[in-house]
Amino acid sequence: MNQLEQLKKFTTVVADTGDFQSIQAYTPRDATTNPSLILKAVQKEEYKPLLEKAVRDNLDSSTSEVIDHLLIAFGKQILRVIPGRVSTEIDAGLSFNTNASVAKGRELIRLYEKAGIERERVLIKMASTWEGIRAAEILEKEGIHCNMTLLFSLAQAIACAEAGAQLISPFVGRIYDWYKKSTGIDYVGGEDPGVQSVKRIYNYYRKFGYKTEVMGASFRNVGQILELAGCDLLTISPDLLQKLAESDAPVERKLSAESGAGAGIGKISLDEPTFRFMMNEDAMATEKTAEGIRAFCADTGKLKQIISGMR
Repeated sequence: MNQLEQLKKFTTVVADTGDFQSIQAYTPRDATTNPSLILKAVQKEEYKPLLEKAVRDNLDSSTSEVIDHLLIAFGKQILRVIPGRVSTEIDAGLSFNTNASVAKGRELIRLYEKAGIERERVLIKMASTWEGIRAAEILEKEGIHCNMTLLFSLAQAIACAEAGAQLISPFVGRIYDWYKKSTGIDYVGGEDPGVQSVKRIYNYYRKFGYKTEVMGASFRNVGQILELAGCDLLTISPDLLQKLAESDAPVERKLSAESGAGAGIGKISLDEPTFRFMMNEDAMATEKTAEGIRAFCADTGKLKQIISGMR
């Protein structure tokens, strides 16, 4: 078996792309999208018809509403080629507005259900801010499941689990980027701070019985992926999926419920002041969360400009 096939024995593989044609080649169970991936996809000739149809069918709607319909169009196409769930992200500009995030999550699910897609096949993605986590808590109680993204710290992970979020996406590669820039060290294997962060979160969840799924995300290389073999899910870009498929080197399971249960971790009591203080003390998590929100807002703005130019 190649490495991708071996990895699938331990971990649910998720495709991290809006390119649903490339998804078919690697047979992942789930798929994730974000504003940057959708922006990249709609600039390809093969996906322009989806954008054109979303604009044409919603001429009297705002650009934000057109984007909602475009997200649903991509989600529907992706769900035709995977057996599991698709993650669809709300506007990052809502990251500090709980009520607006809840309303947007409800609206996206309404559009999916109107299109004949049951809510069990959709995860609403939102940033792991305190306000985003509170929105997820409300949506989960309504049967709208959430994927908490832009997650860089144990504080965020604990808050998400206590809110009952379905899934979290800790960003391995972006944590690695920050520490590499800060220290000048090119971390490899188990020394990688991004890998260590996900292992810590996974073990904390297993030790204290949280049901929230852990999905490592934002990988820079195959080594980071292999160090997290056994994680609940891993969302992987097409180029790294291809590298895994081209290698026959052995894959060893690194994470398991048993290893997590025996981890020497103390339980943290987390309320809003504690969450905000822990984030304040973690420069990497604070900076990368803010940077990620800004980047997703910028790409959403570029997408709005494209749509405005078509009307």
